[in-house]
Amino acid sequence: MTTPAPLRSVPLLAAEGLSVHRTLDGVTVLPPVDLSVGDGQVLAVTGPSGAGKSTLLRALLDVLPDGLDRSAGTVRRRGAAVPAGRAARRWRRTRTGWLGQDPAAALNPLWRVDRLIGEGFTGDPAARAHRVGDLMERLGLPPGLAARRAGELSGGQAQRVALARALCADPELLVLDEPTSALDRAAAGLVADAVRSRRGVPGRGVVLVTHDTGLATELADTTLTLGTDPHAGEPLPLLPARDTGRHLPAPPPPARDGTGRTAASPAPPGKSPHHPATPALAARSLTLRTPDGTPLLDPCDLELPTGGWLAVTGPSGSGKTTLLHALAGRRPPAGGHLLLHGRPLPAATRARDRRTLRSVQLAGQDTATELNPAHTAARSVARPLKVFHGMTAAARRDRVRALLAAVGLPAELAARRPPALSGGQRRRVVLARALAAGPDVLLLDEPTAGLDHESARTVLDLLDRLRADGTAVLTVTHDPRTAARADHVLHLTGRRLTPVPPATAPTDQPHAPRTEHTGVRPHHD
Repeated sequence: MTTPAPLRSVPLLAAEGLSVHRTLDGVTVLPPVDLSVGDGQVLAVTGPSGAGKSTLLRALLDVLPDGLDRSAGTVRRRGAAVPAGRAARRWRRTRTGWLGQDPAAALNPLWRVDRLIGEGFTGDPAARAHRVGDLMERLGLPPGLAARRAGELSGGQAQRVALARALCADPELLVLDEPTSALDRAAAGLVADAVRSRRGVPGRGVVLVTHDTGLATELADTTLTLGTDPHAGEPLPLLPARDTGRHLPAPPPPARDGTGRTAASPAPPGKSPHHPATPALAARSLTLRTPDGTPLLDPCDLELPTGGWLAVTGPSGSGKTTLLHALAGRRPPAGGHLLLHGRPLPAATRARDRRTLRSVQLAGQDTATELNPAHTAARSVARPLKVFHGMTAAARRDRVRALLAAVGLPAELAARRPPALSGGQRRRVVLARALAAGPDVLLLDEPTAGLDHESARTVLDLLDRLRADGTAVLTVTHDPRTAARADHVLHLTGRRLTPVPPATAPTDQPHAPRTEHTGVRPHHD
């Protein structure tokens, strides 16, 4: 923890001995923490995934999830105690602006964007409309987005809408949990500008959780670093493969396709189980549109080779997540068709058989909705083992432990439900669940968002080892570290996928196309 700069005699916000325990067994989730935020100051909270950063913010605002209790400590505003319960809720509503780590889940999917942003504004309708428009412009949200429903937004757009909502009433305290995790560099810069504009303003303060050390250094007056991860740096437990020579937790036996033949299994890099030159996944004349019909991607061909790694970058809202959902069958494309190992792949998941469902797995970005909140991490990861591979309960338990360890999660997290996990932990549970199916094609939406450096490296190293054994990987990312691991990088902007050099792949600006084959062939009229 750094030493805070001198503050005014009565800070805007202070906490002393704030700690959180689990209700069920009394285990400490957040050891005692002291903090102080003065007028016009920004406090950054950093630390590894699972250290308790989000829990600290929720304890300050008294919005802890079920199963966690603020067991000790006090929170003071201007020297006056803010007791837990009704008083804390009133203070939160009237004095604070809150951006949680899962903003899309906190937005009513049926409300229009302008209604969501301006809900807490108390001025007349004209003033409210002006304020909403001004915030949208400051955060790089196009005016046409105001009439869209929240359920039609990309992850990055939802994050900025939620931030605009938190800023709209000009609260005295702004509390932000990973506000730039799903944003390209340009959008993240706009968010940083919004935070920077509050520095030095009397009666205003910011508490900011981030894994971006550069952002913390740039914006914060003081930095609070929470505990270290006791599991960081430990070698991952490895299970010997049965007879495949793999150096990863061995997958279950491949599923049968109903004819007595085994379903397609990973082949050595660059080779298909069916034909050496056949890609693991291909799209022909693929066209994407938003639910309201707005074009996102003009017709193009896309190829993902067996054992290959393709990264897709691009501005927030350009259609990257829609691309993944189209390939996974969650949101069928507006046009074109898909091929799995050279064979037709139904566009919708409901039309796919068990073999093809197993073969193409998506680990989505919105971890709050990806996981059933009533299921433990172990149950979520175990389900594909039962559904696709028919494993016994005992075998599933062993396999779940191995999969959680492979993504860098300790065994004790297996019994926790999503609300008791950090955002980074939930993201890795979602990845472990996708791996449990033993997929041929792994589709990942922002796999390192919200992860500290060591946890991100664990995930990226795991993906490298998976593809070495034939798994094809497609990642959507704003993270240069992730893009740098890929064989090829495509930048989605202006309704086109443009090949770019992976070593210098942008997260917000296109580069000149590569001359060699990169897995995409746009159609030209």
